[in-house]
Amino acid sequence: MADLRPIGVFDSGLGGLTVVKALRNILPNESIVYFGDTARVPYGNKSQELIQEYSREITHFLIKNDAKLIVVACNTASALALNELQSNTSIPVIGVIDPGADEAVKATNNNNIGIIGTVATISSKAYEIALIRINKDIQTISHACPLLVPLAEEGWLAGDVANAIVKHYISPLNDKKIDTLILGCTHYPLLKDVISKQVSNGTVLIDSAAAVARAIKVKLLEINQLNNCNELGTLSCFVTDIPMRFELVGQRFLGAPMDHVQTVHEI
Repeated sequence: MADLRPIGVFDSGLGGLTVVKALRNILPNESIVYFGDTARVPYGNKSQELIQEYSREITHFLIKNDAKLIVVACNTASALALNELQSNTSIPVIGVIDPGADEAVKATNNNNIGIIGTVATISSKAYEIALIRINKDIQTISHACPLLVPLAEEGWLAGDVANAIVKHYISPLNDKKIDTLILGCTHYPLLKDVISKQVSNGTVLIDSAAAVARAIKVKLLEINQLNNCNELGTLSCFVTDIPMRFELVGQRFLGAPMDHVQTVHEI
């Protein structure tokens, strides 16, 4: 029997729409409710307590909107709030870190894995913990890349400026002979082409958005909540603010026009 309830997805802003895009590719029949906390973005420079508070509020909102599963499509919130959400939520809650770590361990041949992300994600060492939990022989090198989020949002996805900034961040990882690189921020899939040009030949890029979409399909099959009807799912988007150039930036992440967007002033 098809479970028609939607998947709930949230992020600090619009970057999590890359997860929505991956979900729509892999699970086209699933409906999705997306929540972007655009009034309080970024999360990457906030305290763990505040990120947990925001994450609880948004999770409750998505549950009120009948979500059958919650995706924390924000690496910072996954690193700092996921455990608390999983302990206090009656439906499954999946973050972006474990699926990305799983795929990286399967992809590496020399056990040298690089990680790039926001300052908060890298400082949390959440990826390192997840990787070593899977394989204690994994060696990691991580690099905070604060300029990549504004590059993605401005649409500077190629050219001299993008190449120079990405090269600055990636060069130390190449020096450590990584063969696998985790894109530890949902903005980074937009920069995959320029990143792929700067990593050493043969380095595998792990797109956490695609990894989490595959993990969600496995989870829904496991708990018998997959929507297996033949109709395409719907997408409803909620945000806490409509920032400048919202539709342009949102379309860049989603790969499609953003329709049916509602502003939520009180969660």
